[in-house]
Amino acid sequence: AALKAQLDNRLFGQHLAKDVVLKAVLGFSNNPSPKKPLMLSLHGWAGTGKNFLSQILAEQVHPAGLRSKFVHLFLATLHFPHHDQVKLYKEQLQNWIRGNVSACPSSVFIFDEMDKMHPGVIDAIKPFLDYYEEVDGVSYRKAIFIFLSNAGGDLINKAALDFWTSGKRREDIQLKDLEPLLSVGVFNNKNSGLWHSSIIDRNLIDYFVPFLPLEQRHVKMCVRAEMTARGYAVDEKIVQAVADEMTYFPKGQKIYSDKGCKTVQAKLDIHED
Repeated sequence: AALKAQLDNRLFGQHLAKDVVLKAVLGFSNNPSPKKPLMLSLHGWAGTGKNFLSQILAEQVHPAGLRSKFVHLFLATLHFPHHDQVKLYKEQLQNWIRGNVSACPSSVFIFDEMDKMHPGVIDAIKPFLDYYEEVDGVSYRKAIFIFLSNAGGDLINKAALDFWTSGKRREDIQLKDLEPLLSVGVFNNKNSGLWHSSIIDRNLIDYFVPFLPLEQRHVKMCVRAEMTARGYAVDEKIVQAVADEMTYFPKGQKIYSDKGCKTVQAKLDIHED
């Protein structure tokens, strides 16, 4: 209930992501002996809420969220920058995950910028994601792994636009409309970090979670939420002004925000009096 309330109040325009993650987490947390760790792969353009959702989820498992010593965030460009060090990264990653799950079986691992990850690095964690009782005396079945990636964002945007063009409601887009596209697209995308990955090959990702491009009405929701978070009264003129400053695509129709809600905070700063 707490997770649902957080998602309803803080994540906008993502009916699919909300629905899938709620069901996945509920099923996983209610299962006294899961057969494998929970593995979610979140896909979509920048600013659509992937980071946000992973933070909300981490907070539900460990209240300190990203500040908890049991929640671990990896950034591909920061932690795994060099192509010629892939072998070393794989060893470090295995040791790091083994050590942390030994200390806390319900550890949460978030891998951001998967689209910038050197192919092969992430395959190091495959043994921990698989259907094993234990690996070297450690059980990983209570852990949660989350991948965040812009890869597949273009496929998701195209599907959303096709729905819009054919006069269908955005809320009618279902997971089955997007998930097969995503798993194949990401597996075959050389820039995805999961390119030809054994993790996809072995079907170890429980859900590919699509994040849809945000419309202006969703950007406005983000602005209102940010104003409320700052303790301001919501001023609809400012809400409209911030939304108008965003850039939208496709060029002719201008339906979706280029950066989602990513620059809302910075743009709101300018309108503060």
